[in-house]
Amino acid sequence: MLSQLFPNVRWDKMWEATYETIYMTSISTVVTFVLGLAIGILLFLTSPHQLWANRLVNFITGSLVNIFRSIPFIILIILLIPFTKFLLGTMRGTNAALPALIIGAAPFYARMVLIALREIDKGVIEAAKSMGAKTSTIIWKVLIPESLPALLSGITVTAVALVGYTAMAGVIGAGGLGNLAFIDGFQRSRDDVALMATIVILIIVFIIQFIGDFLTSKTDKR
Repeated sequence: MLSQLFPNVRWDKMWEATYETIYMTSISTVVTFVLGLAIGILLFLTSPHQLWANRLVNFITGSLVNIFRSIPFIILIILLIPFTKFLLGTMRGTNAALPALIIGAAPFYARMVLIALREIDKGVIEAAKSMGAKTSTIIWKVLIPESLPALLSGITVTAVALVGYTAMAGVIGAGGLGNLAFIDGFQRSRDDVALMATIVILIIVFIIQFIGDFLTSKTDKR
């Protein structure tokens, strides 16, 4: 049935491209979560009236986040080609796409982390400070637990965006479903290949969204 609907689709290549997309999305999401969380916490703690209040550090960090968050991803990939070649020796393949994916997504997620932390009741933080809690204790016992639903919701949105980023990265040779849709589909006028790649991407997005919504609801105390 599928072979009749999609006569030009080579399923071995489709599964390989699906694996590459999942690989790029998974690795970049995990690193983005860790890096974005760290940057977001730094932005929060160095803001006025917080534990590490420092206007200069906050300004520099916030400016870098805003700069990288504002650069369109396809342009960011091009700008990072020399850095990617220096780091990995090539600009092609799934691993070569990771630096651009992470640098493109981490500032976006860091801003979402900052928004989530600002929503925490100030009284909770003040109570922890009055009891003599260390900064590390406040981070791990107050900030992260209190904002966890928003953090999970934010990384879900970011992971979905990263799936789209991998498709764009595929156009310049990173592999994955974007590369398959462009090379085997668009350039060879095989609409069924592009359509099938799109369907698989949508399935991946729906799965990510379902898992993210499930985890968010489980951690929401309200």
